[in-house]
Amino acid sequence: MTVASTLQDAMEGLFGERLPIVGCSRTDAGVHAEMFCVHFCTESAIPCRKIVPALNVRLPHDIAVTSCREVPADFHARYSCTGKRYDYRILNARVRDPFWEERALLCPTPLDAGRMDAAARAFLGTHDFTGFCSTGGSVIDKVRTVTLAQVRREGDLMTFSVAADGFLYNMVRIMAGTLLEVGAGRLEPQDVPEILASCDRTRAGQTAPAHGLYLAEVFYPDSILTGGAQDG
Repeated sequence: MTVASTLQDAMEGLFGERLPIVGCSRTDAGVHAEMFCVHFCTESAIPCRKIVPALNVRLPHDIAVTSCREVPADFHARYSCTGKRYDYRILNARVRDPFWEERALLCPTPLDAGRMDAAARAFLGTHDFTGFCSTGGSVIDKVRTVTLAQVRREGDLMTFSVAADGFLYNMVRIMAGTLLEVGAGRLEPQDVPEILASCDRTRAGQTAPAHGLYLAEVFYPDSILTGGAQDG
């Protein structure tokens, strides 16, 4: 059972028909989403302000609809998106925390957040990220523009945040795996721009596990965000 099919089940109970939905991106199993956008078409007269609570009473407790708005007919949840922000969360502690189980990567090795943050800055700007994507994808153009790349620590919890106009397959998880190498002292911050320029996947770190990754924010043009009815 997927999140998409569970949402469609709730929508079918509300609208009386099974509607196709289109999501803003594809996600691997185990990845979390604090924000995920879908679009669908319906002739129902139910106003947006009532759709949110009506769907939430039909959804399990680990899925929630937070807002609903009318959008132009040519809106597309994926192709109208101008960028996304992901967070990768690392619990840098010797002892596991049950409250972060499967929600953050447990790393008992001491990590230097300052070194990781310095290394992350190499990702800023427009680069060919061939060295930071897994093989098997069908995307030919691997140039992306990164507008945010930082590492911050709050107690034992470390967060790598990265925003860009688009992401390649496993790109953020490979970035995170490389920064883990820097934090542990196995790579230097100045190694990261060299790895990036090499476009050599074998020089970057391992692909970090999926359960530490969160889709945190999805960006759309202001004209879409400010128009239409909204709830949430």
